[in-house]
Amino acid sequence: MTITTSAPTLTLERPPLQVPRSGEVARLLVRCPDQRGAVAAIGTFLSQWGAETISLDQHTTDCRTGELFQRTEFHLPEFSARRERFEEDFQRNVAATWQMTWSLASATTPKRIAIMASKRDHCLVDLLWRARRKESPFSVGMVISNHPDLEEQVRSFGFPFVHIPVARDRKAEAEARQLEQLHREHFDLVVLARYMQILSAEFVDAVGCPIINIHHSFLPAFIGADPYRRAKDRGVKLVGATAHYVTKDLDEGPIIEQDVARVTHRASLDDVVRLGAEVERSVLSRAVQWHCEDRVIRHGNSTIVF
Repeated sequence: MTITTSAPTLTLERPPLQVPRSGEVARLLVRCPDQRGAVAAIGTFLSQWGAETISLDQHTTDCRTGELFQRTEFHLPEFSARRERFEEDFQRNVAATWQMTWSLASATTPKRIAIMASKRDHCLVDLLWRARRKESPFSVGMVISNHPDLEEQVRSFGFPFVHIPVARDRKAEAEARQLEQLHREHFDLVVLARYMQILSAEFVDAVGCPIINIHHSFLPAFIGADPYRRAKDRGVKLVGATAHYVTKDLDEGPIIEQDVARVTHRASLDDVVRLGAEVERSVLSRAVQWHCEDRVIRHGNSTIVF
């Protein structure tokens, strides 16, 4: 009788990074001309400061533009107390030498967002639900709406609701009131969760933080009113949604995320609207999540999303 034995397979797994209670996680976003040694300079700097790199993502554009984009997430004990000196040291000894445009953010503190909405609730409620369950890296400071319809829903989540009507001939006055509300607190981001008003260039300039909009179609197709009916009339086989940053040019801002859902000839208009709403809320939630995780770097009228 022959007995065959085999040695047990040994699997080695790297244990998850344990962040000490006294430590903090930070994110460094860098953009600079692509040049040999730039990435090493960042790594050396972080090592000299006693930082431990958790993750690093980078992208280099083609040879015509030659730019390097990098996102580094790292752990640094007592980051908050040392942040000012860290920033001064990085600017003087690394950024200035390598011509870097950069930003530094704490990953420990959630981004604070304000949401603007009208009557449709699917995108709004999805964001409120995620914020209440602390499933996403943001907190909701307030919801501003040009209609009172969603007040009860918003307050049931425990968030402030501000109703500011927008009359066609008094839009500037309404925007001034909106800005007054937004400037009372610090916000890192404003999210348009199917806010059915066009923001003026003056508002975009004055708000003081990025704005993300969800567009109810796969840009640039079917721009304008009633996109789903127009899509249905054309017999489309895909419906989509686009999340993008807001600029002064309507629906022309850098795109962060897009997605589609398949439609067949059997789909009714209600089916198309329902599918579109599902895509809208998932696309918007991903775009907001990625922005609040400092994964997005604007590059001209496009984005790098790590």
